[in-house]
Amino acid sequence: MRHRITHAVHELETIVFRFPRAILAAIFLVTVFFALKVPGLQIYSAFEDLLPQSHPYIKLHNEIRGSFGGASQIVVALEVEDGDIFTNETLSRLHRLTQAVDNLPGVNHNQVSSLAHRTVRKIWLTESGEMISRLYYDPAQPKLTGEELATLRTDVMANPRVYGLMVSPDLKSALIKAQLNEADNIDYGKTFAELQAVRASEAADGVRIYATGSPVLIGWVYTYLSQIIQIFLYTLALMVALLVIYFRRLYGVMLPLLGVTLSSIWGLGFVSLMGWNLDPLNLVIPFLIAARAMSHSIQLVERYYFELGRTGDSRRAARDAFDDLFRPGSLAIIVDTVGILVLTLGAAPINTKMGYYAGFWGFSVIFTVLLVVPLLLHVLPPPRVAEARESVLRKVIVGLFGVVGSRGGSIAVLVSAAVLVAIGSWLSLGVQIGEAEPGSPLLYPEHDYNASSRAINERFPGSEELYVVARTAEKGGLKNPEVLRAIESFQNTMLHDPNVGGTKALPGLIRSVNGLIHNTDPRWNQIPSDANEIGGLMFTFMAASPIPGALNEYTNSDENLANVVFYYKDLQGQTIERAIALAEAAISAPGNAAPGLSIELAGGAIGVNAAINDAVRHDNFLIVPLVLTLSFAFVWAFYASLHAGWLMVLPMTFATVLTYAYMSVMHIGMNVNTVPVIAVGIGVGIDYAIYIMNRIREEMAALQDLAQAVMKAIATTGFAVSFTAMTLIAGVVMWIVLSDLRFQSDAALLLCLMLVFNVAAATLLVPAWVMIFKPRFITAVYLDEDQVLQVRERGWKADCTLIAQPA
Repeated sequence: MRHRITHAVHELETIVFRFPRAILAAIFLVTVFFALKVPGLQIYSAFEDLLPQSHPYIKLHNEIRGSFGGASQIVVALEVEDGDIFTNETLSRLHRLTQAVDNLPGVNHNQVSSLAHRTVRKIWLTESGEMISRLYYDPAQPKLTGEELATLRTDVMANPRVYGLMVSPDLKSALIKAQLNEADNIDYGKTFAELQAVRASEAADGVRIYATGSPVLIGWVYTYLSQIIQIFLYTLALMVALLVIYFRRLYGVMLPLLGVTLSSIWGLGFVSLMGWNLDPLNLVIPFLIAARAMSHSIQLVERYYFELGRTGDSRRAARDAFDDLFRPGSLAIIVDTVGILVLTLGAAPINTKMGYYAGFWGFSVIFTVLLVVPLLLHVLPPPRVAEARESVLRKVIVGLFGVVGSRGGSIAVLVSAAVLVAIGSWLSLGVQIGEAEPGSPLLYPEHDYNASSRAINERFPGSEELYVVARTAEKGGLKNPEVLRAIESFQNTMLHDPNVGGTKALPGLIRSVNGLIHNTDPRWNQIPSDANEIGGLMFTFMAASPIPGALNEYTNSDENLANVVFYYKDLQGQTIERAIALAEAAISAPGNAAPGLSIELAGGAIGVNAAINDAVRHDNFLIVPLVLTLSFAFVWAFYASLHAGWLMVLPMTFATVLTYAYMSVMHIGMNVNTVPVIAVGIGVGIDYAIYIMNRIREEMAALQDLAQAVMKAIATTGFAVSFTAMTLIAGVVMWIVLSDLRFQSDAALLLCLMLVFNVAAATLLVPAWVMIFKPRFITAVYLDEDQVLQVRERGWKADCTLIAQPA
């Protein structure tokens, strides 16, 4: 049965070389089609792409973001070096900044807070018993006198909803917060550009203006797009130089570059055709896929020149290279594609889209490289220089990896690998889901964004908010004293977390208003025992403000939904895990319960990132094992050998474990950006391992000596694999050296190590395992009449005639 299948495949391959020009023309026509789509490609970030929409936190976030706010919040702080903010000049600057932030594109004007904003007002009781309010700072008034400024300072310090939350305890800083309308398409680039222009226009000696929040972070990433393109060009130039140095032949340089170009056109054109966007932070994924295309091209060209030196016939060399590498190359690409498609099972839409377009892009390499390169070599004029040249680098590779040519060396390699995997497995337990440090790991610690985050979080309760929703079964249920006390008890439980900088909710407002109407007597700062009294206090607060919606930040119009806000200083995975765990425990605590009350998690930046981290945890535990399992299954089916499947999982497992260990040691968190890098990077190993294993089989069929077959495979395919990896590493190094985006630099370094791990696993572990355990699908191999590798039946006798390829 297997022989009939391989014979049919061989006949199909023969047909391919009967019509090389027609097939090339068809591929180039498809390339033209996709090339016409490339100009429509868009590179931008979409916040919705990060959100696992089926997660209950995201469902709650979608429900409340229009009323209480979402996770796209801009936080700006104005700080003075000398004195405090209560000067005419500083208050005027704060007002201009507030107005400018309020006028940024996409800002929800009802969700802006600042000491100088219309929604923040002083409320007091007059001698006649009337509750009135006015702006803390009115820009229409003439300059305030020293006495008026002192009064303003006192008024601010007397209001717990302003002092500490909007004005720092040392009175040197004032905060401006603005929510963006997440339901709209946010133009992060335009919003950030206008914000930076405002910061620049209001800059002055002795004044610092800080800005943080996810829209600011994305805006900073956008500013590096031109640098990313420059690095791509530098990388391409370096790769061309290395190809020239190694091959020193036109075909050796041009054909790998052509393969990369064609596959990139297919991939980018497909993304544009589907109407999808490329996220700036995930541009490393297209780079990885393009690098794989070059890897397969180099393997083909290297084999072509080897066959050309052996036969002297260009057409036969092209056909032999195709016969030898098309099937294992196709297997490697199919396994890669399936592994990438597993990303579509992820919870985050960004990974779903990436799984489809990256899977198509990876699969296209079969046509744009495995078919195009050998067919072009078949129809193009023969190269002038055909003889094979021995290089110092080849001798170094053979000397380095030749240790597996002996049984003792192979045992040492396997034992060393087992020790490394054991240590790596232990270290891998320390990988943090989510961010592993304060600030954003996308940027360097000294970057303006991270410096702003530190400054704001040092002076205020926290720039990152957790929204917890208290919901009552009936309208007006929030007027129930038991409900308010349960909410307040929940707040007090959450305040046990040292990471919580503060909290804001309806119970605190009720206490404050109750004290105000009783001449600010602190004994009246309590929650009344009667629902009608509570309703009266809420009405009094609304009536005191001429601005509609005074209670919108606390409750909805039906008064059955309350937002309970907690302030945190970072989005570290540990911070979020502790916050959510404590909130879940507080919800189930008997003292925080009331009839008809339910407390639901979670919104704000903390809640949204908790959902994203859950999705990352789900994706990590699903995708990596599934990639390994599917790789095992495909290789098993292709070679009809369980041992072959294990030989592919072995190097992939080795590289994956060491990758996780490195992430743990370097405190690189597992997040929505790193999961696809790892998932796609793992597949590099199977490419290398399949080529090495297949070459050992070929040489075993010809030489009938396992040790010689292993050494010949290392000297040929092992060298090509090593050179390919070195070429890719040299290209990746440009990101490490030149990128101002820390994530790109860290991801590049991670990729370099993954390439090293994969090369080591493919050229050391696979041959060593073969040498020690002598799998039958390798040791019992022969070439049939179609020159296709087959495995002898058990009980085969030596008098059978074999067709072996020349050494």
